[in-house]
Amino acid sequence: MKVLIADDHPVVRQGVKQILSEDPYFKEFSEAQNAKEIFENVHRKKWDILILDINLPDMNGLEILRQLKKERPELPVLILTILDEDQIAVRVLKAGASGFVTKETMPEELLTAVKKVHAGGRYVSPSLAEKLVFNIYTEDEMPLHLKLSNREYQVICLIAEGKSVKQIAEELFLSVQTIRTYRTRILEKMDMKTDAELIHYAIQNNLIHSDSV
Repeated sequence: MKVLIADDHPVVRQGVKQILSEDPYFKEFSEAQNAKEIFENVHRKKWDILILDINLPDMNGLEILRQLKKERPELPVLILTILDEDQIAVRVLKAGASGFVTKETMPEELLTAVKKVHAGGRYVSPSLAEKLVFNIYTEDEMPLHLKLSNREYQVICLIAEGKSVKQIAEELFLSVQTIRTYRTRILEKMDMKTDAELIHYAIQNNLIHSDSV
């Protein structure tokens, strides 16, 4: 199996590669540290699976998934992230990911997830599967960010990273006015007034890496 590993931390990429390389099922590896390198790799060669961190420095993971599903719909994507599964799993699965595991996952589970996704299946942890089946949140208990659309969620994460409206517009290939509209909707849905409140919420709810701000 040919595996493309995308993460902005070299230690994580090497760790994943080491875990997988101990199994003869995996034959070839390549690494990418940002979205640019991901697309260079997938345009240059056919990969059997992409293991993707949802937070990369040059593009939001949801946007990467959206583009990959257009350009390489046959490529299975397994999300491997530090973010809590409650925060992002449902969104990435709806966006086209074939599986979701956190970086706290044991090596054996990572191997199982990669093989299952490569075989055409889907993989989530048993705890997440239970939450999805039983829908753990009532309307009153649902975290505010789960009420946002995928695009609104992308925008709040980018705001929380300290990016300006212009920078967000450029990253998402949208107009500045469109991003302002999204920002207004986010503030209304979350009953907030300022970007500072959004940033505080994002940090408190682990929507972004702590080193992103």
